[in-house]
Amino acid sequence: MDGEQAVPQAPRRARGALRAIAVDTTPFRVSRDYRRIWWAELLSQVGSQITVVAVFIQVYKLTNSAAEVGVVGLVQLVPLSIATIVGGPLIDRLDRRKILLATQAGLVAMSATLLFGSALHRTPLWLVYVPVGLAAGFSGIASPTRGSIVPNLIPIELLSSAVALNQIMWNAAMVAGPAIGGIIVASSKAHGLTYAYAADVVSFAATIFVTLRLPAQMPKNLAEQPSTGARAIRDAFTFLRGKRVLQATFVVDLVAMIFGMPRALFPILAVKQFHHGPEIVGALFSSIAVGALIGASTAGWVTRIRRQGLAVLVAVSLWGGSIALFGVIHVLPLAFILLAAAGAADVISAVFRGTILQSTVTDAFRGRLTAIHILVVTGGPRLGDLEAGLVASAFTPTISVVSGGLACIAGVVVIGILMPQFTRYRVGEAADPPD
Repeated sequence: MDGEQAVPQAPRRARGALRAIAVDTTPFRVSRDYRRIWWAELLSQVGSQITVVAVFIQVYKLTNSAAEVGVVGLVQLVPLSIATIVGGPLIDRLDRRKILLATQAGLVAMSATLLFGSALHRTPLWLVYVPVGLAAGFSGIASPTRGSIVPNLIPIELLSSAVALNQIMWNAAMVAGPAIGGIIVASSKAHGLTYAYAADVVSFAATIFVTLRLPAQMPKNLAEQPSTGARAIRDAFTFLRGKRVLQATFVVDLVAMIFGMPRALFPILAVKQFHHGPEIVGALFSSIAVGALIGASTAGWVTRIRRQGLAVLVAVSLWGGSIALFGVIHVLPLAFILLAAAGAADVISAVFRGTILQSTVTDAFRGRLTAIHILVVTGGPRLGDLEAGLVASAFTPTISVVSGGLACIAGVVVIGILMPQFTRYRVGEAADPPD
């Protein structure tokens, strides 16, 4: 009798185990607006990732220089930094829906400029750098605006689930976008770049349509907030000062991305290390995202982790180790596996860091602190592009990748020593627990 009962119980146990690790999709069911934004942003981000690959390939074709490819990150960083810091106070004062529409219009214009430039017989380098830089500025406002809207669309207890779902969206786009981008660029030597940028322009349609259908998104507690400008920015950094846990979430991501992000070298590694072409560039980008997508899709267990600060440090160490090993590998399938492992570690770190931020910051400061978070998340890889390109130019691409991964691990150790509050942080605690 017991044996007979065990048979039907086995599938139930399997389903229970799957539910324990699978991401919670409840935010989709309880919020139509969140569901629409998620799907529209997925399409838009696929287009954006197509452009990321196209830009790196285009600059390398025009210059044949690792340093010039790295400069792509630098030209993005300055407008991104300015727009993110200045835009944060605006997000906490104005209708976030209108801000999102305005920035999306700007992003469409920049993608259209890249499309125009790619159709020229010989694209001047500035006609790549300028729209890429301005697009980074628009993204520096659009991303924290979107991030500030999401907590108002779902109950607070579903925030961790929404963060994980957002990571799935971002990483699904980073799987599909680079792979599609590499294929599109490789499909036509004469017009591949033009086709890639055209796909990006079209991808914005769904996001603009969904944003138009949102209700007004005015910030809460508006009367308590200061005027826009320098004072509002200063207040955000004053709020952050002394909150070592929040500071550590920013610092650890900067360490991971500045030293451990090798993406600027992918066009070079595809040719020199793996002896392939543009289609492999897209596959290298996508490998990180495949791992991140798997990690995010199986992130149901993260809600049971109490020591979230320590979990971030472990995840970032795994990221750095995987990147360092990738730098010495010449077997392409193994390289894909290591990049996927790095991506999985990175997304787990991102889920924990995003949860710590959104659960410890009040709505009055959410736009500005989310803006700082987005600046770190998006600015770090740009600095990483520059660092990777410069080190590769001074030494070799292999030295650049391996040293970056090892530096990432060393940085984690230093953070753990200098910021012990972060290592001890447990979910539900204040962001600035006493020593």
